[in-house]
This record gives sequence, C-alpha cells and structure tokens, in this order.
Amino acid sequence: MSRYGSLEYRITARIARKKCAVFVREDFQDLSDYDQVGRALRKIAKEGRLVRLGYGVYAKTKKSTITGELVPVAPLPVLAKEALARLGIQTAPSRLEEDYNAGKTTQVPTGRLIAVKGRINRKIGYGGVYVSYEPAT
Repeated sequence: MSRYGSLEYRITARIARKKCAVFVREDFQDLSDYDQVGRALRKIAKEGRLVRLGYGVYAKTKKSTITGELVPVAPLPVLAKEALARLGIQTAPSRLEEDYNAGKTTQVPTGRLIAVKGRINRKIGYGGVYVSYEPAT
C-alpha cells in the first residue's frame, strides 16, 4: 500500500483541511476503528505534527518563532475551552475573569481556571501545565 492510502496520511490530510485547532478521536472514527485511530494519532503526535492535550484530545502544532520548538497553535486556555466545547461541556467566565471585567480587581487572570457547568473529571494541558475547573455560577 502506498503512503497516500495509509491511515496516518488520511488523518494528517483531514487535520490540514480543518480550521479548528483541537481534534478528538471521534473526528476520525469513519476512517478506521478506535484502536487503530489511537495508534495513528499517537504516531502523528510523536512526529510533532500534533500535541496531546488529554485523553483522546489533540491540538495542531506550529514552530515557535522564539525557541524554534513545536508548540500548539493557540494558548492553553483557548485550546482548553475549544476542547471542552468539542466534548460537549459548557463553559462560562470564571469568577476571576468576572471580577477583572467588572473592574473589581486589576489582577489579570491567567485563563487557566475555567468555570464549567456540570461535573468534569478530565485533565487538559501539555508540558506539565494543566487547566483547573470551578463550578459555574
């Protein structure tokens, strides 16, 4: 089989066509079965074309202009909110963001605290940095 018909090639081509930055394993379930898609995504992530954000959640990468290393295409808070939306979890502005936007504080929130509606038991992050969750009000 040529490399153009391989699963890795078809997944990489689909990732290049999409405008979104976050992908979940279910985006590729029409190409092959669950385990084979997982192996292909792990291989693509090992090559550096994707970064793993969490269980079954991946993001596109780009080359950093500062360090030259491969980094995700967007900041972690943006990727985390997009990933949660793709997983069907509703998010809201956190308590810290609301206080900052209301002018109650001048401390700029980092965005690594996300308010979620409902329960969540998932770690999303990369490079040892993860987002935290709080209940939405």
